Amino acid sequence: MSNSRAQPPARADLLGLGLLALALAVASACSRKHEPVVSDEPITFVRHGRVVRSISLSELASRVHPRVVTTDDAYYGRHKRFRAIRLEPVLTRAFGEDVASLRRHSFVLHARDGYAVPIEGHRLLEGGAYIAIDDVDTPGFAPIGPRRVSPAPAYLVWTRSGQSNLETHPRPWQLTSIEIAAFETLYPHTVPPNAPEGSLAMQGFQIFRDRCIRCHAINREGGRVGPDLNVPQSVTEYRPEPQIRAYIRNPAAFRYGAMPAHPDLQERDLDGLLAYLRVMASHKHDPDADAGP
Repeated sequence: MSNSRAQPPARADLLGLGLLALALAVASACSRKHEPVVSDEPITFVRHGRVVRSISLSELASRVHPRVVTTDDAYYGRHKRFRAIRLEPVLTRAFGEDVASLRRHSFVLHARDGYAVPIEGHRLLEGGAYIAIDDVDTPGFAPIGPRRVSPAPAYLVWTRSGQSNLETHPRPWQLTSIEIAAFETLYPHTVPPNAPEGSLAMQGFQIFRDRCIRCHAINREGGRVGPDLNVPQSVTEYRPEPQIRAYIRNPAAFRYGAMPAHPDLQERDLDGLLAYLRVMASHKHDPDADAGP
């Protein structure tokens, strides 16, 4: 006669059930770990000093479907995977213009820490640019840069071959706003007055415009990551020029900080930068000082 009670499982069956439960638990944890971490912080879109609109990243993600992109990331120093939104549909929605029209504008990308990147529309909208809203492998983003900060809420990345050079394809992290603005309108007091086209000072200005203004200001106009180089005193007024040259080439030889080395700059480039700084030392504009107490 058979026993009506169920027989207890064998030890091998118990072990198998235990391993299955463990595998399911690990899979569940991994699934939770890789759930998207999308901020509700807004990206602000500005046209010539006036806010057009602010759109939260979560709202952008609901309107423009994010995808997983892979990029050779110069800051992380390795291939990275991000959950990201293609830039073109974001800008066309925000500014109400098609891509061909947007390519004719000049833009400035603003980061939370004061980093500001002027970039021409034809470069920004050449294709391959994405707004990363999460790190696939490290939800909430792995720390980035010499200060090991989170690039949240958003990080501009480039995905195509030939787009890994940070000078030509900048990657601002902690991106907070995208502005349509002509450089000379936004930073009028950085342009060397009466400097002839092709002069050494104008050549230095072009280098400053392309590479330095992202972090540094002249006359309180430009980036706020590094110090203003012209007010209240020009750097040429309190540092000897050989030291300025050496510092630009290799800042880490003087102190540890966020400023990168510039080994590619030639002596002629440094001549131009110093000529530009000398000219600007005679054309100071300090709105805070002018305002008085």
